[in-house]
Amino acid sequence: MSFLEFYNIILNTSYLSYDELPYPVKKINFKKGKIISEYNKVEPYVYFINTGIVEMTIKSYVSEKIIDFFFENDMFAGLTSFLTQAPSNVQVTALIDCELEMIAYPDLFKSYETSFEANKFSRILFEQAYIRKSNREKDFLSKTAEERYAEMFQTHSKYISSIPVNKIAKYLGIHPESLSRIRKKLNS
Repeated sequence: MSFLEFYNIILNTSYLSYDELPYPVKKINFKKGKIISEYNKVEPYVYFINTGIVEMTIKSYVSEKIIDFFFENDMFAGLTSFLTQAPSNVQVTALIDCELEMIAYPDLFKSYETSFEANKFSRILFEQAYIRKSNREKDFLSKTAEERYAEMFQTHSKYISSIPVNKIAKYLGIHPESLSRIRKKLNS
């Protein structure tokens, strides 16, 4: 799916060309392992994933933690940095080759002055981002690693094999050995 198709679905519009959107959208490719958004840099874009998988990490006092994974047809950004235009405390890296589409901060915010659609689209996306983050926090507090992995496998089974086991374990907050036991239990 392209960003244009995604936009049409979210707003129930039927635009045929990117020229009809309230802001310019640029396509970019990142190879596996390339950093998309760096620590301590201001996030200049919000991204849509046409193809690929990215991970978002944060540094803790001891190590680096994986906050989230984003997959095809997801939008992502170092959102706090993007909204405040302050340096980011997260980093986003391509886990596999990615084709992304991106909207620049100045273009998006300029469109708010003239486009009801741009405002509505952003409101819907920011609401979804908040709900996603809130659900992740609740899951971490109320579900076991096994339950969280089972849900991840159920919703993103086609992508799981593309993510290294140690990264999935990090995301779940467990050791790779514990994940191996969980996977073995669920596969039996």
